[in-house]
Amino acid sequence: MVDAGGGSDPTVRIGVLDAGANTVQLVVVDGLAGGPPFPVVALKQRLRLGQHMDADGAIDADGIRGLVECVRLAADEAEQYGVDELHAIATAVIRDAANASDILATVCRETGVDLEVMPGEHEARLTFIAARRWFGWSAGSLLLLDIGGGSAEVAWGRTDEPSFAVSMPLGARQLTRELLHGDPPSRTAVEHLVEHVEHEVDSLSEELRFEIGATRPVATSRTFQQLARLCGAPPRRRGIFTARRLRGRDLHRWIPKLARMTIQERSQLPGISRTRARQTLAGAVVADLLMRKLGVDGVDVCPWALREGVVLCRLELLDRQAA
Repeated sequence: MVDAGGGSDPTVRIGVLDAGANTVQLVVVDGLAGGPPFPVVALKQRLRLGQHMDADGAIDADGIRGLVECVRLAADEAEQYGVDELHAIATAVIRDAANASDILATVCRETGVDLEVMPGEHEARLTFIAARRWFGWSAGSLLLLDIGGGSAEVAWGRTDEPSFAVSMPLGARQLTRELLHGDPPSRTAVEHLVEHVEHEVDSLSEELRFEIGATRPVATSRTFQQLARLCGAPPRRRGIFTARRLRGRDLHRWIPKLARMTIQERSQLPGISRTRARQTLAGAVVADLLMRKLGVDGVDVCPWALREGVVLCRLELLDRQAA
């Protein structure tokens, strides 16, 4: 335990290491039980594990070596900053890999870090909790949308825990790899993508749409952040407390334009990074269909997501233990 700022209230320094489809990220925060987390440092390493997946769905040797190096560097950084607890999680790209158990064993053996495979529904739950804490009780019931590289999550609830949480195989990177070949992709490929996503989302909308009623739709993930910027939301340099909204009609108009663009052309657009330009079209299609099928005309973009959810749940447990 450390004492931030020299006061008498004990804080715990928590690190969250997140191995995802495009990056390995570490966030370190100081948290006081019953209070908000205070950021200390963030480290992002680009790995793009999805590009190291073979035809059988296994991550190749180069990808595993890269993952080991990234995890080792993040663990060293966490130790340098005096982390009391390090929570290491692996999301869809590792969870769904054909050689997932070998990957986890290798990382643990080489780095001493035990990556916890995060089930999709649990990922949705933790992300919902982060969004609830960010927007507060005044938001009423929340509908959460999140699009990652390997999966997409949807959660809904009226309280601090979601009543409904689901993960779907609609990650922007995975869909691009499987369905969008060519640069730009053919019209047939784009139509196939839309049909595939629509089929997946239809069953969700039938199950959820008539339950949610009046609700506040919110979204997390870099996919939604970049799409919001593309559609006119303020840039990241304005800070996390600047309100950002993605309107469905604006996004819908962008999809045919994105479909006609090359990857290089997309990377020149506002908010679209070079490393994510390839998967921007798939992410836009998933976001558009989720919003339209669920009757959502826009989403408020939340800067907190899975990593913050892990931290907040840990702090709340410490709070209960101290009571």
